[in-house]
Amino acid sequence: MFRPLREDIRAVFDRDPAARSSWEVITCYPGIHALFMHRLAHWMWGHRLRWLARFTAHLSRMLTGIEIHPGATIGRRFFIDHGMGVVIGETAEIGDDVTLYHGVTLGGTSWNKGKRHPTLENGVVIGAGAKVLGPIVIGAGAKVGSNAVVTKPVPAGATAVGNPVRIIDNAEQDRQREAQAEKLGFSAYAVARDQDDPLVKAIHALLDHAAETDRRLASLVRELDAQGVKCDEEVQAADAFDPQYLSKIVD
Repeated sequence: MFRPLREDIRAVFDRDPAARSSWEVITCYPGIHALFMHRLAHWMWGHRLRWLARFTAHLSRMLTGIEIHPGATIGRRFFIDHGMGVVIGETAEIGDDVTLYHGVTLGGTSWNKGKRHPTLENGVVIGAGAKVLGPIVIGAGAKVGSNAVVTKPVPAGATAVGNPVRIIDNAEQDRQREAQAEKLGFSAYAVARDQDDPLVKAIHALLDHAAETDRRLASLVRELDAQGVKCDEEVQAADAFDPQYLSKIVD
């Protein structure tokens, strides 16, 4: 039990720049306290000391604000940052090098017995306030954004954001999308360039492209009119494209 504890402490230093000493981590990090008590409770659970295991988990919840069912399976170098409000269900399975932030729920969507909680493969990171629900698999190296609600599997290496959740492809495809948006002349209305939501970015890129096309057509109609070429009345009466109005709709 103490050998994994050393790895858990080292994981804190690897993922939290605020950690200054092993003594500080041991005495002041509720994630470490909850994990130590869970490993004890899980041992009891495996040896059919079910009430004692649940009582130990209950004490851990009172002391740390982190609720981990003793039946949950947790791998090595698991790190809970801050920790308050974290809930991990009975049939949850967590791989190695996983990180959870405060307010995360690994919950179920059914009252049926059996596997009903998520499986997190190695290297997964779950952002603050995210809810991962049901017997789904979050693939190795995947990331779940803060406050996301995940009810479907997330592929390895992908990122899940939003509510309802949207799956963002890998970083290379994300860069290609950004490059295409720049090529279209992306300059989003009322949205910062570092906006997190790629769907909003893509929509605004299309809006900008449509606005530029509308401007060029209007210029072409004026030029034709100046040359004595009359356009159809339908073209003359067409409504002007208002990108700012549409931007407000999709924001």
